[in-house]
Amino acid sequence: MNQSDSHYLPTASIETLQHRSQLLREIRTFFESRGYWEVETPLLSRDTVVDAYIDPFVTEWHATEGDATAGETRYLQTSPEFAMKRLLTAGADQIYQITHAFRQAERGSMHNPEFAMLEWYRLGETHHDQMSFVEALVRQIYELAGSLSDQSARLSLPEIPFERFSYEAAFLQFGGLSALHSTAKQFQQVARERQVPVPADFDVNDCLSWQNLLLVELIEPALREKGAIFLYDYPARQAALACIRQGNDLGPEGVAERFELYLHGIEICNGYHELTDAEELRTRIRQQSASRKQDNRPALPAESYLLQAMEAGLPACAGTALGLDRLMMLALGKQTLQEVIAFPVERA
Repeated sequence: MNQSDSHYLPTASIETLQHRSQLLREIRTFFESRGYWEVETPLLSRDTVVDAYIDPFVTEWHATEGDATAGETRYLQTSPEFAMKRLLTAGADQIYQITHAFRQAERGSMHNPEFAMLEWYRLGETHHDQMSFVEALVRQIYELAGSLSDQSARLSLPEIPFERFSYEAAFLQFGGLSALHSTAKQFQQVARERQVPVPADFDVNDCLSWQNLLLVELIEPALREKGAIFLYDYPARQAALACIRQGNDLGPEGVAERFELYLHGIEICNGYHELTDAEELRTRIRQQSASRKQDNRPALPAESYLLQAMEAGLPACAGTALGLDRLMMLALGKQTLQEVIAFPVERA
């Protein structure tokens, strides 16, 4: 039998898929017991992500069957963020969603172009509140996963509360320099001293590029040794849709009130104290679109329903997007996403 003859089979075992089902039930129980209610939003939308580095799947919608003319552009969602915030504007208070998201150029042992996402929002909270909530969720999922099967291959969670490092503190401790106050030359000097490989097309004059490179090459390997750690208050240029906080010690641009959780060096989730200012969102859309054009990539839509929602009054809130496949993989002691997904892209 050729290898391709077995591609009708799932890459995850039936036992693992049954365990996944039990974990999904546990997640719903966790949220419902804390007053959250589940919502569903469209996978196909006229709106799309505000991020220069994420490429959505693009398609056309034809209102009439057999219409040969160009249709209206629609995007498969990279996250349910836009639609869920519209629900907050309409009066929702604390909501969650288990859905699928889609991103181009996502493939490998830790990536699949279609993946499961858990996303939630709550009014009146900050990103620090959300970190505590995330830790409670992760611990509960790990506890159940540990009772389902042999977990000898699983890396355990620390018994003490997950450590929290600001982005700046992590760079100072593990990189030996400030992330917020260093110049491009200072970043370059540290990269040279620590023998960090620099890509051939790298922009040596751009501090953001240096931050991203040193994060991957110096900081994340150090975080791996911590087991479970939150990194928070990112540089303002990495804000995405998070609020920016100013301060004399926070660099000339301030910091973005967002966090990420790393479990054994693997990024699990991304949380924000959410931006609610419509004009600031317009500015960020223009900036991200300009970055895309410089890279010869399609611009982002200038208007969106999220903009309308912010103009109407998006309440103060915090939210988190969590990669379910990665959490399942780690909780069940697996090594790749393919071991917890029925049919990854190669077999879809």
